[in-house]
Amino acid sequence: MARLDRVKNITGLVEWYGKNARLRELVNLVVVAGDRRKESKDLEEKAEMKKMYGLIETYKLNGQFRWISSQMNRVRNGELYRMICDIKGAFVQPAIYEAFVLTVIEAMTCGLPKYATCNGGPAEIIVHGKSSYHIDPYNGDHAAELLVDFFEKTKANPSHWDKISQGGLKRIHEKYTWQIYSKRLLTLTNVYGFWKHMNDLDQRERKCYLEILYALKFRKLAESMPLAVEE
Repeated sequence: MARLDRVKNITGLVEWYGKNARLRELVNLVVVAGDRRKESKDLEEKAEMKKMYGLIETYKLNGQFRWISSQMNRVRNGELYRMICDIKGAFVQPAIYEAFVLTVIEAMTCGLPKYATCNGGPAEIIVHGKSSYHIDPYNGDHAAELLVDFFEKTKANPSHWDKISQGGLKRIHEKYTWQIYSKRLLTLTNVYGFWKHMNDLDQRERKCYLEILYALKFRKLAESMPLAVEE
């Protein structure tokens, strides 16, 4: 469920699915992206749509694959999550890179087990193997095998699906409720109000503090971020 941009890697997910015979035996695939009802004026989206149609033909996906145009109605989007959850499916977010990833939070709130890119926000949101799973968008074969393993375990023991679903709901209640968000926002507001009334000496001390914080906490995280790969 995303825009039909190359970075979202929706066609990558379709290809992973098409190539893995066992995954196709276990589950069907639904994607919600782009608008099939009209021709796009965006060159990147046009290329992705062309690729999508080519993958459907190459892997003979008719009957196992449903491509739904992007939905602007949030209530309908919620129903799509719930429908997949009710039949004990999973949500896959295969992007090359993502920031916060609202769709992962939405899917988790609905109780859906999730497979999301390890590059960016999902690395923090998801606890691998407990609340959901990380996948490497550059290693689609491995991502498909992780899905196969999950659905085979779920087929043999339905409580495995419930365990991951409950783990995701627990993660939401611990980290991503509106109550938690509002408390953090109020805290940041109070901190801003404090810094705003500092004198020049205090401002220099704040700058030193922030530089130390960056060097100790964030520099290694920034250096570990993958660079864009030219195709």
